[in-house]
Amino acid sequence: MLDEIEGTVQGHRDGHGFVQRDDGEADIYLPPNEMRAVLHKDRVKARIVRQDRRGRPEGRVVEIVERPEQPIIGRLLHEGGIWLVAPEDKRYGQDVLIPKGATGPAKVGQVVVVQLTEPPALFGQPVGRVREVLGEIDDPGMEIEIAVRKYGVPHEFSAECLALAKALPEKVRPADKKGRIDLTDVPLVTIDGEDARDFDDAVYCEPAKVGRGKGWRLLVAIADVSAYVQTGSAIDIDAYDRATSVYFPRRVIPMLPEKLSNGLCSLNPEVERLCMVCDMLVAADGEIYAYQFYPAVMFSHARFTYTEVAAILGNTRGPEAAKRKDRVKDLLNLADVYRALLKQRGKRGAVDFETTETQIICDDAGRIEKIVPRTRNEAHKIIEEAMLAANVCSADFIAEGKHPGLFRVHEGPTPEKKEILRGYLKAMGVGLSITDDPRPGEFQAIAEATKERPDSQQIHTMLLRSMQQAIYTPFNSGHFGLAYEAYTHFTSPIRRYPDLLVHRVIKAILGKTRYQLPMLPTPGEAHAKLAKRLASRVKAPTTKPQKATIAPTKEVLAWEAAGLHCSANERRADEASRDVEAWLKCKYMREHLGEEYGGVVSAATTFGIFVTLDAMYVEGLVHITELGGEYFKFDEMRQELRGERTGIRYAIGTRVRVQVSRVDLDGRKIDFRLVREGEDLTSRAMKDKGSAPVKASTKRSARHKAEAGGEPRLEHGSGVAVAAAGPQSAMQAFKSAVKKAANKMQGKGRKPRRG
Repeated sequence: MLDEIEGTVQGHRDGHGFVQRDDGEADIYLPPNEMRAVLHKDRVKARIVRQDRRGRPEGRVVEIVERPEQPIIGRLLHEGGIWLVAPEDKRYGQDVLIPKGATGPAKVGQVVVVQLTEPPALFGQPVGRVREVLGEIDDPGMEIEIAVRKYGVPHEFSAECLALAKALPEKVRPADKKGRIDLTDVPLVTIDGEDARDFDDAVYCEPAKVGRGKGWRLLVAIADVSAYVQTGSAIDIDAYDRATSVYFPRRVIPMLPEKLSNGLCSLNPEVERLCMVCDMLVAADGEIYAYQFYPAVMFSHARFTYTEVAAILGNTRGPEAAKRKDRVKDLLNLADVYRALLKQRGKRGAVDFETTETQIICDDAGRIEKIVPRTRNEAHKIIEEAMLAANVCSADFIAEGKHPGLFRVHEGPTPEKKEILRGYLKAMGVGLSITDDPRPGEFQAIAEATKERPDSQQIHTMLLRSMQQAIYTPFNSGHFGLAYEAYTHFTSPIRRYPDLLVHRVIKAILGKTRYQLPMLPTPGEAHAKLAKRLASRVKAPTTKPQKATIAPTKEVLAWEAAGLHCSANERRADEASRDVEAWLKCKYMREHLGEEYGGVVSAATTFGIFVTLDAMYVEGLVHITELGGEYFKFDEMRQELRGERTGIRYAIGTRVRVQVSRVDLDGRKIDFRLVREGEDLTSRAMKDKGSAPVKASTKRSARHKAEAGGEPRLEHGSGVAVAAAGPQSAMQAFKSAVKKAANKMQGKGRKPRRG
């Protein structure tokens, strides 16, 4: 047997779990009996005792190292005279018992936050008390209230932070302008979405002589948050704790108090604001010839929307242009410099895949009205290229200044991902591949060469999945996707803490001083905790700087800890946002049970295919048992499921027609069933509802009522949604026979179909 291994427990909905190892090796499987005495997110020591039937290392928990303070959110139920809370996050695996006097003002069925008072044991459930009542499950915005607590997102500013924000001035004072360049006569403008409330950035462009040729002078002015948020102040502490603003449909949890984010720091039109400027000379070929940074005071001459700018550029004689005739020439200059920068992007070989992002449109009650694709027009791309230029200049300035800071690092694919991608491209008959030390241009070349193929979406998805996640770190390893040798984030200090740190470092270099991080991140124990916290979200960078021949200093370790913290909280914000979107989509799809839609396979796995609906951009699972009466094998090389008898294939990009068969709101899961040619609506309805009326018991438990939400409850048996007590339909009987036959085959040595 192996030595004891330390890691974090990751629970699963079916009662088993894994110990996620700190060393990055294979996770250790924990069977349900081992999960009874531990909780999801516990830090434990485990010992591998055997290999399970799937060949996974199976372990036993020998010690609970750390049980983090983690509130559990769930529904309060009363069953058989016992009060309990069923966790909303099913990875916890066990209900929490609530003593009679510990329910507080909560009522049956309400969503509550529970504080554990007794941990679970092998023969005893966890015990807790109700700490907070969130309300009814259908209350508007409840999904957000659950998510911020589930993921530990700070959502209330400290009293000290709010008091300090309140004491700040309402507008720029004469004393604030001291030592700043006056740009109030330069027609800087903001270009944002229709629903934007805080404006980080303003832009201006004019033709200029660059070297001996023509070019442009491009100004990117960014809100100077560092002028108002002092290092180590109460506002700074809260901002660091959050590290980023969190965006939900209909609600934002800001990094800074509203007085700063929507007022004093926001580059609102026709008011003076303090800013940091990246002033660039861009040559005709898009290369940045020179740049400089300086603090300034500006006056936004207009607040544009992306839609408005795109309309003006599309027709300079149209009604939109007529309303803004004084700014049309400036916008045309911005479009010209954008095209030059785009040319340089192509020369660098930066990766540029077109992907579809979606936007959830909600009504006043918080219910989804529709899900629409978020379209990117020319105005979006103009601002994106201008911000990239300012960010790359910031990274260069910090590197040249030899001052510690945070870079935005995106490393190339790992050796494992390179091998998977090479095998996939070969299996798909793509004539191109990647080298041992690939450049971004190789990925872009493959994307360009395959864009006309019918399976281009599948190939581009695999290219994207081979990439690593970007992180913040003081060790500059470049940005693979953007093909930059150095890159950082400078352009959004209102909503990202790393940008605020970058501003402070740039100011320190300009003032020939050195910026000292506050006593927020520290090396040693705090750094180790941050590293462990990040381990569950993103791997640390593997490429070390070539010149790093000596151990990092205490100062660099502090910057590394700050980068780990910001990266982890960025992932936390993404997870919370995705959780809310998934909850809303599930609630939306409950109203469409039984309806049919066309869709595209977005992923293939050992246990089925994920399908994204065309009309709604909602993803759900077609379980492998719903694919037909034959054995399907997962081809990892081709990333597809293939039927052994018919040869039918389901791969990314395959078009299918599905019916919405089941929605699990608590699990954030949607199940589809495949609809085949020749099936009529009557037979499909009979399959879903049973061939005769269902006689349900009149006595239902509180749990079943809560889970069903007043709707007929469906149980999930062998991946098939069937009525709880209904007789079998012909199709269900057929599926049962197929399952028995499969079990017989399995007994003869054939592998099971389940993944």
